[in-house]
Amino acid sequence: MGRQRIGFVGLGLMGKEMAANLISDGFPLTGFDIDQRKIEAIVEAGGKRIDDPEHMAAQVDIIILSLPDSNVVDDVVRNSLKLFDTGRRGLILIDTTTADPIMSKSLALQLRDNGIEMLDATISGTSKMCAEKDITFMVGGEENVFHEVEPILSAMAKRIFYVGKHGSGALTKLVVNLVLGLNRMVLAEGLSLAKKAGMDQHRLLEVLKQSAAYSKAMDMKGSKMIEKDFLPPEGKIAFHLKDVRYILDLGKRLDFPLPLSSLHAQALTSEVAKGRGEWDNSDIISFYEDLANL
Repeated sequence: MGRQRIGFVGLGLMGKEMAANLISDGFPLTGFDIDQRKIEAIVEAGGKRIDDPEHMAAQVDIIILSLPDSNVVDDVVRNSLKLFDTGRRGLILIDTTTADPIMSKSLALQLRDNGIEMLDATISGTSKMCAEKDITFMVGGEENVFHEVEPILSAMAKRIFYVGKHGSGALTKLVVNLVLGLNRMVLAEGLSLAKKAGMDQHRLLEVLKQSAAYSKAMDMKGSKMIEKDFLPPEGKIAFHLKDVRYILDLGKRLDFPLPLSSLHAQALTSEVAKGRGEWDNSDIISFYEDLANL
């Protein structure tokens, strides 16, 4: 029996790397993006193109989405892929988007009523880690469907966790991004304070990495912060601001206070307002340097 046929929608920073990894692992893959250049890149890597995504569901067994947010996911599912019109029962949809957990769960239940299973398979990792198959999947949905697609997820990731019912993958990603984003912010604050005090930031970073204060953010973003290596981005400031806004919305729904994330949102909004939304999220250090006139 041949490998499952995969349709991939959204070939941006993360999507293009995941699609390329699936192709290299031998999965037949058809890609689509609104940017024709991104489709051509996947074709050159050995994938197939499709000019009208409405026809994708009839040609594949699995559709994977890698899109900006839940509103785009909803629009693509309904109006581009037309999954509520195709009658393609038995199809599995894997959404890797950092999503609103409530919207994700609602869409999954609606699709199930139409014979389509959906998993919210969110990702922890950068585009560089994605290219190296070093990302982590956190998956919500029906457990039997999760096990069915494990070989596909394994072709793209180093670690895979089943975390529970529909929406659980999206919820887990928000908690991970809350902690990760604040790790980056506090690292930026410490490095900026050291610079203001006249310390060698590179030397301090090495000390931090060997201290009780260590976090993986230091390995991933420390040097980028010091050297102002913000382009091309591995993860965009604007995208993380979108995630933090999802986090704050979740806190509001649960009557849960999030004072640190509220401050984080203000800092990210400041950077986006300065025209830095497309820069790497290590640019959070610029927020402090601007405040301190460094």
